[in-house]
Amino acid sequence: MFGKIKKLVKIPLGQQGEELACQYLSRHGYRVIVKNYRTRQGEIDIIAEEQGTLVFVEVKTRRGHQCGHPFEAVTPAKCRQISKAALQYLAETEREGQSARFDVVAISYTGDAAPVIELAKNAFDVCYGE
Repeated sequence: MFGKIKKLVKIPLGQQGEELACQYLSRHGYRVIVKNYRTRQGEIDIIAEEQGTLVFVEVKTRRGHQCGHPFEAVTPAKCRQISKAALQYLAETEREGQSARFDVVAISYTGDAAPVIELAKNAFDVCYGE
């Protein structure tokens, strides 16, 4: 009688950003290996490979810059959490000897304009400690 009703699903901003980041990285020569790698130590948004280097990617997405630029959200505590998860991934996959780095993708939405995507390669070094 009413036909099929399609349910509109709004995708969370962070998830939209991660999908955009995957597309961006793929267009720029990265091969995405894992999305949303989770451990007790924390989560890594994207694990990819670029020219033989394993890349752990943190994605930060913001609407406007009222709370600062997305890069500013990658705090020392966040770097430690990502580092611990990355070390676990390397151990689990027996890739401890492979060259690796940490990149950050910042995605900014402002008004109705297309999102601005920025990539910081080798954004931070592995961080230890509490």
